[in-house]
Amino acid sequence: MREALFWEVLEDDRVRCRLCPHGCVMCEGASGICGVRRNVGGRLQSLVYGLAISAGADPIEKKPLFHVRPASRAYSIATVGCNLKCAFCQNSDISQYPAETGRVTGDDLPPALVVEEALRTGCEVIAYTYTEPTIYIEYALDTARIAKAAGIRNVFVTNGYIEPDVVRKDLKGLIDAANIDLKAFSDSFYRRLCGARLGPVLEAIGAYHASGIWIELTTLLIPGENDSDRELREIAGFIRSLSADIPWHISRYYPRYKYDAAPPTAVADLERARNIGLEAGLNFVYTGNVMGHEGESTYCPSCGRRIITRRGFQVAEISLQDGRCAFCNHAIAGRF
Repeated sequence: MREALFWEVLEDDRVRCRLCPHGCVMCEGASGICGVRRNVGGRLQSLVYGLAISAGADPIEKKPLFHVRPASRAYSIATVGCNLKCAFCQNSDISQYPAETGRVTGDDLPPALVVEEALRTGCEVIAYTYTEPTIYIEYALDTARIAKAAGIRNVFVTNGYIEPDVVRKDLKGLIDAANIDLKAFSDSFYRRLCGARLGPVLEAIGAYHASGIWIELTTLLIPGENDSDRELREIAGFIRSLSADIPWHISRYYPRYKYDAAPPTAVADLERARNIGLEAGLNFVYTGNVMGHEGESTYCPSCGRRIITRRGFQVAEISLQDGRCAFCNHAIAGRF
């Protein structure tokens, strides 16, 4: 255990967590919604500090982050736990482990060793991913500080359910990039299928962007739930209101965990969603979980030429020079 950050003392030995919008109030011995932050003796403790449930090198494209060091490798770590309860979770075996078993598990992997392993495996990036880095933020921040001193970049893959002040005061200048889920543009969707609310996610996305952290957004397209033209236009319009250069990843859904009310997303619907994003003025809209689709590659918004060719998580060709299109010299937004 490690004493947590972002909490306050209440009466009768209760504590309130100030890390995410749930604001969990815990009496002695109780844990928050995430299952990994617990009131122990009137003080909030992180139960997962330095306990990795998963660790290893991945292509950065798997995060997905398409505008951060393309073709590089990211040393990826996670602990158990999550502050959302998505019925369609793709990693429920580890994200919901504390909630479903009442236990915490993982292998000892302290921050310094994470960085050593990243260097040993030739990774330019450390990714805090798979579950939800917000709930193991103490572990992530300590690792990120050591990584930055070693010249390694840090990225979050996150649901965006975090207090904006934490982003502005603690992640700014330390986290280089984030892929943030924007699961829908409906509060009822978030409440019914995720145990959360839409508004705080939008606020956090704005905080990440305003803090100078490079962001890419991902929407898992679930038939009949978040795939109407109206809702897709609302998502695209929100992204455009921040910046036309923010990449939007639209991923194919497959039945998982507790949600099987919809079939896998039709490729035609992914293409429809991508076209809606492009028509809304977004410069970079990608399709995910569909091998070999043109929506995997990056096209220059100025000349229209393909400048990064992808096949799945592999990069076949890059036509960039110092972050500019090799054909027309247009500056491409990202962290190249």
